[in-house]
Amino acid sequence: MTYAENLWLFFLLLSGIIIVPGMDMFFVIANSLTNGRRAGLSATAGIMLGGVYHTLLGAVGIGVLLAIAPWLLNVMLFAGATYMVWIGITLIKSAITVDHIGSARAASLWVAFRQGAVTCMLNPKAYLFIFAVYPQFIRPHYGPLWAQALIMGILTAATQLVIYGGLALAAGSGKNFLTGRPGATILIGKAAGFLFVGVAVITAWQGMSLFD
Repeated sequence: MTYAENLWLFFLLLSGIIIVPGMDMFFVIANSLTNGRRAGLSATAGIMLGGVYHTLLGAVGIGVLLAIAPWLLNVMLFAGATYMVWIGITLIKSAITVDHIGSARAASLWVAFRQGAVTCMLNPKAYLFIFAVYPQFIRPHYGPLWAQALIMGILTAATQLVIYGGLALAAGSGKNFLTGRPGATILIGKAAGFLFVGVAVITAWQGMSLFD
């Protein structure tokens, strides 16, 4: 697999992750509905900072593994692929629906930004996720780890901006779509699940080729 193909695969998985309705999405919409579009965009900016933080953390973790125990990277690659399959199957079997999106407490733009960043950075599931997913895509033979992390961080922030920022600008329509079309949110969740399983199989297969 070329680096460009690897990056496209990461982008597809990333888009599938972000578009599934979850707490980050609800936080942006709630801030937009309660305090206006600028608050929603501030919340989006905070979440983007959290996404970049997790990307850099994943790259640093992989760099440390390569320095002290390179063989552990292969273990993490296959363990991560297994975890991704589990996430995918869970999403496929689940029925994601949104009954209600509450309002956010009245706050300044700075508070919306800070809460978005802190909530994203302290999410324990995000740490499990980055150490499952990033070994699939950050590979030493693709070049310097910092350069790969930089590109992935930019992709993460840009995708969050497009999806969450778009919802911030159209919060009312976004809320109505999520709460009024349960079939659509169920379909989004299941599609993301199949995407997880497919990417896990591809990356695990590519990982096996490293042993040839």
